Amino acid sequence: MLIRTYRAEDVHQIVELFRRSVRELASRDYTPEQIAAWAPETPEPPAWSSRLTSGLVIVGEIEARIAGFARLEANGHLDLLYVHPDFKRRGVASKLCEVLEGRARRNGISRLFTESSISAKPFFERRGFRLTREQEAFSQGVKMPNFCMERML
Repeated sequence: MLIRTYRAEDVHQIVELFRRSVRELASRDYTPEQIAAWAPETPEPPAWSSRLTSGLVIVGEIEARIAGFARLEANGHLDLLYVHPDFKRRGVASKLCEVLEGRARRNGISRLFTESSISAKPFFERRGFRLTREQEAFSQGVKMPNFCMERML
């Protein structure tokens, strides 16, 4: 797998990857209403472009396709981590996390933190993240449970 920095021309693939990841991989843990609010049928690439041009955004490529992506903010917030359903359970999320953890250490960040979905919580626990609190987040006015988690580096 090739890990590289996000490029502006990736935005459409990333938006579709996000939509499919939520709709296919998280659907067992969330209601149809929650899924529709989290990953609308028609996402807005301009809003995504803005979000993806700040922080450190990396993508993992397999067979010239974006298999996953992640975003880390300067304060250690792991804001995004998604894998395309076609590449699930192939180590994509783990490799993205390894790269971001290494970059965080080099930049003097000693703590990573994230808001995990129900679906991703076991993954983060396996990577050494611990639950700090449960919360209810809102997307388009729809309530969704998630988990604040952190890992000391």
